[in-house]
Amino acid sequence: MDTSNSRLKKFIDFLWLTAASILIVVSTWLFKYPNNFTFGGITGLSIVFSKAFGVSASTLNLVMNAILLVIGVLVLGKVFAGKTFYVTIFSTVGLSILDKLWPITKPLTNEPVIEVLFAVAIPAVASAILFNMDASSGGTDIVAMLLKKYTTMEIGTAIFIVDLIITMSAFLVFDFQTGLFSLTGLFAKTLIMDGAIENINLCKYFTIITTNPKPICDYIHNTLHRSATIYKAEGAYSHTERTIVLVVLKRSQAVHLRRYIKEIEPTAFMMITNSSEIIGKGFRGFN
Repeated sequence: MDTSNSRLKKFIDFLWLTAASILIVVSTWLFKYPNNFTFGGITGLSIVFSKAFGVSASTLNLVMNAILLVIGVLVLGKVFAGKTFYVTIFSTVGLSILDKLWPITKPLTNEPVIEVLFAVAIPAVASAILFNMDASSGGTDIVAMLLKKYTTMEIGTAIFIVDLIITMSAFLVFDFQTGLFSLTGLFAKTLIMDGAIENINLCKYFTIITTNPKPICDYIHNTLHRSATIYKAEGAYSHTERTIVLVVLKRSQAVHLRRYIKEIEPTAFMMITNSSEIIGKGFRGFN
């Protein structure tokens, strides 16, 4: 049974990695490349070099990612996980295939503001999915990991500095408007990615104060298949004995528990708190 669940989890992880990779490929090909949007990363650097040297951006992306992959495997070792390797290969090969099958020489629309929104939002969500799975899209993330390994710089700061340098180069290679769009996109990407990560991991933390905890705990165990922590307490005014039930649930489960408690124990006192940092069995690990 455990082997079957492990295989299912690996398959679901594979589907999520593939979906995130497809989002990165599609958003880069349809919105970043045609508009010369440079939000950092290897895709941004390939756009700058493509303009400067007249070489295909997808070809440059493939070559630079291949070099960084080799360096990542040799220098970073176990830090450079297989998931990142898969996403990097998928995205670089995917862009190369699109370059041959569906060449794009101009933006899809005449509205750069709309296109920059899609160019920012789609890969930001993809990056949030990857981050939630302890993976990344490779590229400048590898450079940031190298900086972290050989300097005292934090990885978040390292990634931002690397991406900012690449983004600022758009002012030198392209026109001022493209540079401003790229700089705006970099900041927006960071905000959207942070928000997406928060929403992906969002859970509900219940503090339930009741005189009849058994049906609530039974529902949590038998229906929602979660565990809970209980301890005894006393009302400060009435000095009546109470039981406090603590449980953390996914958002969909939280809706069912709240409805159930309202039906069978309407006098229970509930405090429901949002939390995106739940670490432990059944949620996220410490890595």
